[in-house]
Amino acid sequence: MVYMPQEVLLPKAEGNSYKLITLASRRALELANGAPKLIEAPANEKYATTALREILMARVVLKGVAEQYAPAKKK
Repeated sequence: MVYMPQEVLLPKAEGNSYKLITLASRRALELANGAPKLIEAPANEKYATTALREILMARVVLKGVAEQYAPAKKK
C-alpha cells in the first residue's frame, strides 16, 4: 500500500477521520462499479488507494470544503 500523509488528507475532510474514510470508501465503491478514474493511476492499483490519491489531489472533495477548491469567480 502507498503511504498517504494524514496531515495532508485530514484538512480535506474537515479534520474528521470518519468523514475521510467515508469519502474514500464511497469513491472506491464508485471506482469498483466502473466510474472513470479522475487521475492517472496504474491499472493494478487498488481502488481505495486511487480514491485516497484523488482526495489528496483535490479531484474528490466533501461538499463542506468544496468552496476551497472551486475556481475563483470572475467579477
